Amino acid sequence: MAESENEVEVLVQRVVKDINNAFKRNPNIDEIGLIPCPEVRYNRSPIVLVENKLGVESWCVKYLLPYVHNKLLLYRQRKQWLDREALVDITGTLLLLNPDFTTAWNVRKELLQCGALSPARDLYLGKLALTKFPKSPETWIHRRWILQQVLRECSSPGLDRKEQGDGDRRDAAEKTRLSEHLHRVLHEEMKVCADAAGRYPSNYNAWSHRIWVLQNMAPGNLKVLHDELSSMRQWVSMHVSDHSGFHYRQFLLKALVRELSQSLSSSSSPQHYHLQPSSNPSHSPHIANPHHQANGEATAAAPCPSPPSPEDLASVPALPQLFHQEVELCTDLIKSFPGHETLWCHRRHVFYLWHHWRRDHHYGQGFGSESPQPNHTDAGLSSHPHTACPGGVGLDRVQRRNGQAREGQDAMEVDGVGVPDPRDTKRLKRGPPGPCPPALPSEHSFVASVLDGCRSPEQGRFALAYRKWLDSVIGQ
Repeated sequence: MAESENEVEVLVQRVVKDINNAFKRNPNIDEIGLIPCPEVRYNRSPIVLVENKLGVESWCVKYLLPYVHNKLLLYRQRKQWLDREALVDITGTLLLLNPDFTTAWNVRKELLQCGALSPARDLYLGKLALTKFPKSPETWIHRRWILQQVLRECSSPGLDRKEQGDGDRRDAAEKTRLSEHLHRVLHEEMKVCADAAGRYPSNYNAWSHRIWVLQNMAPGNLKVLHDELSSMRQWVSMHVSDHSGFHYRQFLLKALVRELSQSLSSSSSPQHYHLQPSSNPSHSPHIANPHHQANGEATAAAPCPSPPSPEDLASVPALPQLFHQEVELCTDLIKSFPGHETLWCHRRHVFYLWHHWRRDHHYGQGFGSESPQPNHTDAGLSSHPHTACPGGVGLDRVQRRNGQAREGQDAMEVDGVGVPDPRDTKRLKRGPPGPCPPALPSEHSFVASVLDGCRSPEQGRFALAYRKWLDSVIGQ
């Protein structure tokens, strides 16, 4: 075991060299970790590389970490000179063992600005550090700084060219290349955030970073937002107690409501709106600003959101259908995993968002909690699948249209019983009924069904609290 300062220095330099050689031998390392080993047992390197996993025996950390830490502090105090390559190696080793050391990240910022480092290399280092320390706030902050540099480079104007035609072709090719590059970076960030969220429950830092990425790298992109909402469905089904994950899903719902409202309001008249409930005539004041930064960071480099294309609008379901699917997901999870407060809180948020959107946009008046009670003429139609939902085809309207079309014609009768026209049935079978948006009576029925078959005291307590919230907040 090394005891003198010279022996420790030789040992640490060898370990740092072994770490760098490991990355050179295998540039696809995707995880780091410590191997429990209180003392050295063999005369070999403490760096272990198996497939794509890099392990460091714990006995060498007590020598390695103080050494690289002091080296970096001496450099910052201008008491010792280190070249760029040595700085890259020392800061990389230090951040793999302690990623919350802000000075090391600041040194790498300087190296990146002077061209000694590439953004991709620093993003890769942060990704590895997050496999061991998934909640490291300094690592997430540094990633956002790097992404801002990437956005600034991609949004910088090109050089002036004398040949306009050739310049336009080059500009188009350059824009395509930058767009593909941003798409790859965005996809990689989503993977890093998902991996960190799976390694640490309720990882607020990871989910906040994921929100920041969407707000700055894909502002107003309906396809990205809807793809995220769809991909998160399986994740939240496997992490029913993760408050941060459900908060991210609530952010996606708010963003989709906001973007669909803004994109469809310009082309939707009030008459068209009532025919297609997915069109919103105005902007909802209850939706947060998409460019508001929870961490207070600037967004000057963020690209301007472009209006969604018709393909993007066609790929996203209507707003009532989105809310219907989200409430159905809550219903399934609450019944499958009783006693989880996170699920009830999420259902409360979804219904609150839907309630205010419907009220502000005058959607579905005459349905839900505000619908009048059916009279005796409607009793025979209340069980029809098309009349159960506001999005379905009203049977009474179909019959009125058919009656007007056959005005002056007598209905066929057999033994005094009217035979329905087969064309009416065909009209009713043209398409499946629309989804039932959530309403106050349906929520009360859901709470009652939960309480009837409730065996968990926590589930009953959450259901009663939700019913009380419905009466006090929504029912007013």
